[in-house]
Amino acid sequence: MTSFFRPNIESMAGYVPGEQPKPGTPIIKLNTNENPYPPSPAAMAVLQTLDSEWLRRYPDPYANEFRQAVSEALNVPANWVIVGNGSDDVLNVIVRACGEGDRRVAYPMPTYVLYRTLAEIQPAKTVEIPYGEDFQLPIAELVAENAAITFIASPNSPSGHVVPTNDLRQLAAQLSGVLVVDEAYVDFADETALPLVQEFENVIVIRTLSKGYSLAGLRLGFGVAQPRLLEGLFKVKDSYNIDAIACLVGSAAMRDQAYKNACAEKVKVSRAQLALELKQLGFRVWDSQTNFLLVQPPMGDAETIYLTLKEQGILVRYFKQPGLSDKLRITVGTDEQNQKLIQLLFAHFGF
Repeated sequence: MTSFFRPNIESMAGYVPGEQPKPGTPIIKLNTNENPYPPSPAAMAVLQTLDSEWLRRYPDPYANEFRQAVSEALNVPANWVIVGNGSDDVLNVIVRACGEGDRRVAYPMPTYVLYRTLAEIQPAKTVEIPYGEDFQLPIAELVAENAAITFIASPNSPSGHVVPTNDLRQLAAQLSGVLVVDEAYVDFADETALPLVQEFENVIVIRTLSKGYSLAGLRLGFGVAQPRLLEGLFKVKDSYNIDAIACLVGSAAMRDQAYKNACAEKVKVSRAQLALELKQLGFRVWDSQTNFLLVQPPMGDAETIYLTLKEQGILVRYFKQPGLSDKLRITVGTDEQNQKLIQLLFAHFGF
């Protein structure tokens, strides 16, 4: 039978998102790292006062209102910002602009598997370098590859660790290709690589409003880089990739840093408490600077626990792949949700 698709598309597996039950389903979602708290009231107010003219007309192709809000919040020039339909859109633009064939894409593993998917779609060769047991960045190995694109998620998923800025600085200084620092979870972390953008013209830092700003359903993200790097990316992005509603709501959320920071602090307090209680049940818990925890059950039976929790109305993330098949990734929920998780673990497994 003749295939409709390019050979690389025919052979690839494709990215598998986490389970998403229908809104209103009586289930506790601790599997896709959404923020458990609502978006900023300022962002919600925009929806109540939206003028139909914003829907009738095409949106600003560069989302300049949002770029200005980012500039004010992060103290970066507005023309150093590229906006995407979620940070995944920005990642896709980077791969389409910079990767192809022998123009390789490299990253340490385990990490966000969409990097591999985007490279396979292009197609571009991938180089996956294992993290060590302590998740120390394999700088020498990444430098030796000197790929066209090097992806580093910091904080990383699913491990939750932050790559020290000095390690990223050392890496950026030795690469001739683009270093992409994916900071999707930075709002829950103690460190950011954003200063590296000023130091290196080959560094782009990626952010999203899905996690810290509680706007995963809005699909809005951005990258910060020097104009020379953004110039090529703008050639590749879709003309009107950001809709008018997302731009307006996202701008209001970005300007309400106090609310976002307060919610992030609540998550961090709950994260510490959840980690403590899981350790008391015998789980190994990796240190995290995200809104989730990577954990290993006492008996290593992660898949059984995942399936049992799902039957009881709690979703956590299970990765059936080497190095992760005996672990679970658990999103930090509200204190009430976290307690239900702990109670179910104790009741069904007797930890």
